Amino acid sequence: MALMTNVIHSPICTHRLSSLRVPPKRTFPANFVAPKSRSLASKALNSAVSPSAELSGRAIGFLSCRQPLKSRGVVHRPVVRAAAADADGTRDGLTSPSKSFAARFPALVTGFYFFMWYFLNVIFNILNKRVYNYFPYPYFVSVIHLLVGVGYCLISWAVGLPKRAPMDKELLLLLTPVSLCHALGHVMSNVSFAAVAVSFTHTIKALEPFFNAAASQFVLGHQIPISLWLSLAPVVLGVSMASLTELSFNWTGFISAMISNIAFTYRSIYSKKAMTGMDSTNVYAYTSIIALLFCIPPAVMIEGPQLLQHGFKDAIAKVGLQKFLSDLFWIGMFYHLYNQLAANTLERVAPLTHAVGNVLKRVFVIGFSIVVFGNTISTQTGIGTAIAIAGVAIYSLIKANLEEQKRRAAKIPAS
Repeated sequence: MALMTNVIHSPICTHRLSSLRVPPKRTFPANFVAPKSRSLASKALNSAVSPSAELSGRAIGFLSCRQPLKSRGVVHRPVVRAAAADADGTRDGLTSPSKSFAARFPALVTGFYFFMWYFLNVIFNILNKRVYNYFPYPYFVSVIHLLVGVGYCLISWAVGLPKRAPMDKELLLLLTPVSLCHALGHVMSNVSFAAVAVSFTHTIKALEPFFNAAASQFVLGHQIPISLWLSLAPVVLGVSMASLTELSFNWTGFISAMISNIAFTYRSIYSKKAMTGMDSTNVYAYTSIIALLFCIPPAVMIEGPQLLQHGFKDAIAKVGLQKFLSDLFWIGMFYHLYNQLAANTLERVAPLTHAVGNVLKRVFVIGFSIVVFGNTISTQTGIGTAIAIAGVAIYSLIKANLEEQKRRAAKIPAS
């Protein structure tokens, strides 16, 4: 120990270690022990030290040794080297990880989201309409859709995929109007699907960009150019033509689809606001849970007595209990998955772009529903649907051009 004390209090050779000057009042205690273990200190004392590095009472020159000191197989490298390694993004010759695929190709990933959103929506609409052909209870089916989705979310949270985001009073207040709009739009869509042909419901819902543009300007305060408003005129005209000669037309299906348009428009706007502190997956999970609570009371009051009297019995008698339960489960699962992808897509694009994508999705749904169910449409209905889709295409081009002009203007440095 005496040897250790003498070494610690030995003077520093300032002419050889001028860069290691230390304030004169900084001293180490006599019983100082080097890091890791006492054996490390003894090895330092017994090791051959270069003439240019000597131990001092104010600093121990471990950094000046020609060989790195080892303790139990661990190499103690100078801190200066580690800091330099962090500065240039490398460490011990290893480069930093490259960007992920999503970061390098954002447009491709967004396109994939749109494709899967369309694909799952087509499957859902086909299965959903088949269920309504033998079980015409849209309020109860709406509850099943959300119930299956909530079960999926709870299981996902339990396994940590994704990790559940914490909920507080502020977020609950933000998500409550989103959930109310989601519940209303969902139920009204199902009422329309049960009342009229799937193709006609989606033709009416092609008006969603019109309602979305109106809400963006008058609710959010965004200025919508006159060119966008004019591009929506063919959409309104086409939907009107298709509605006048639709063979399956009835006012229940038409009005419920229009209410659904309004509800989903506000859902998109409020969902965008609620995404500031939470990812879209958790937003939709909480939205589904709250919306389920909104949907249960009307389902029980409106359809409960009929279901108990003959609704369930008739459905089981037509297709059997196993198929009935299986159909309800799968339409609920596909409903949740396509809406989850819709929420993920909304997180990546603007509400108006999302609305346009939602209308283009209806092209696939209308086409597939006509082929699968063999729906007969009149010539005027077909022309009206085509005009509505053409109007959406014009709207999309104008909107994309305006967004590109905004991006270019933002890149020009301020003078």
